[in-house]
Amino acid sequence: MSQIADNLLLVKERVEKAALKAGRDPGEIKLVAVSKTVGVEEIREAISAGATILGESYVQEAKEKIEEIDHQVQWHMIGHLQTNKVKQAINLFDMIHSVDRIGLAEEINKRAKQSGKRVSVLIQVNISQETTKSGIERDRAISLVLEVSNLTNLKVEGLMTMPPYFDDPDDARPYFKSLRELKGEIGGERFENISMKELSMGMSNDFEIAIEEGATIIRVGTAIFGERE
Repeated sequence: MSQIADNLLLVKERVEKAALKAGRDPGEIKLVAVSKTVGVEEIREAISAGATILGESYVQEAKEKIEEIDHQVQWHMIGHLQTNKVKQAINLFDMIHSVDRIGLAEEINKRAKQSGKRVSVLIQVNISQETTKSGIERDRAISLVLEVSNLTNLKVEGLMTMPPYFDDPDDARPYFKSLRELKGEIGGERFENISMKELSMGMSNDFEIAIEEGATIIRVGTAIFGERE
């Protein structure tokens, strides 16, 4: 087995252990192998070892990889999406995790309509209120969801966040808990065209805590592919 295969197996074992600890079914949790800056050969190794969803942050980089690898796996856009990249993005990605403003949502809806598609998206929430991170503020998230609910070529499936990095992963717990509570608040509003089934939260250093707090999608790069350049 390659190092990537070994790493992926270990991550899956950790996912299972964390889910069972929380009284959850490990099958509820989707693992996105974050492959930004990773070469095609390493991505192929991960796919051979069982990776089924790959996460990319840049449209052009993803396009080059998808042209080589194709859609034998799902591709998720997990980085900040510029409005002028939407036309390409909706033809590349199975899900966009980073919708954080109505202008972006409207552009995705417009392009999706032109292509005869409904695009699966998540609303990115900046729970930590860090100025270096994208995402709608928590107290404005419900009003954004209400606006987006009118866009019939979008399929809002849940929420995404990135907490601050902590040496002790347990320090991220309040941020994950806050997103889970927001999901409950939005779900209680019963908006049209809005499903709150997914919570995309947790990365290599804190995904076990995220799973304990209800994550259904985790985004893991370093623990699978190793440290980036």
